[in-house]
Amino acid sequence: MVESGKTTQDHVRFPASGIVLEGIFERPRGENPFPSVVVCHPHPLYGGDMYNNVVSVICQALGQGSVATLRFNFRGVGRSEGEHGEGIGEQDDVRAALDFLESRADVDKGRIGVAGYSFGTRVVMPVALRDSRVRAVALVSPFLADADWQSLKTYSIPKLFICGGEDNIISPHKVKRLAGEAAAPSECEVVFGADHFWWGFEGKIGRKVSDFFRSAFFGQAS
Repeated sequence: MVESGKTTQDHVRFPASGIVLEGIFERPRGENPFPSVVVCHPHPLYGGDMYNNVVSVICQALGQGSVATLRFNFRGVGRSEGEHGEGIGEQDDVRAALDFLESRADVDKGRIGVAGYSFGTRVVMPVALRDSRVRAVALVSPFLADADWQSLKTYSIPKLFICGGEDNIISPHKVKRLAGEAAAPSECEVVFGADHFWWGFEGKIGRKVSDFFRSAFFGQAS
């Protein structure tokens, strides 16, 4: 257990379809149960893990905003067992992370969300669309399948889309157009000057995602 400022971090392990995953559960100090968010990292074959700059700052900002987080390594990453699952097996990992949160007495079962960055968005969105435990979704540099964009047109859970204006991997113009077709409540922001990796813009991401979930869970921003 590691205590830092307003939060406490626990390194945890939890089962996922026959394997065991490693993660960090970070919870605010104070009265519980807390709202909580599963935060998913970018592509593991390109160096993505739960210590990624965007993932880390989202968890830090949420913790300071009285929201607990679970970030974890997908199968085959770090000390998580198994092998890369081409984005399909990883959906089981997200469901297992939701199971972990649901099992905890200090988590408010009615206020659970998911967040993903890049590859993480492609993994969390199909799960969120089918899992009623998910009450809010934040997508950073959304890399979604066409079918998921289509499903978002009738998906009425609160949604945040955020993309860098200089992203040369995902078209910010496409994200803005497709996000504009999503069912309400939905918001989209294109951040001028930021590219796909968000170096130098982490604070902006942290504040935006934290404010979104605080609005969804508490009816107010931080």
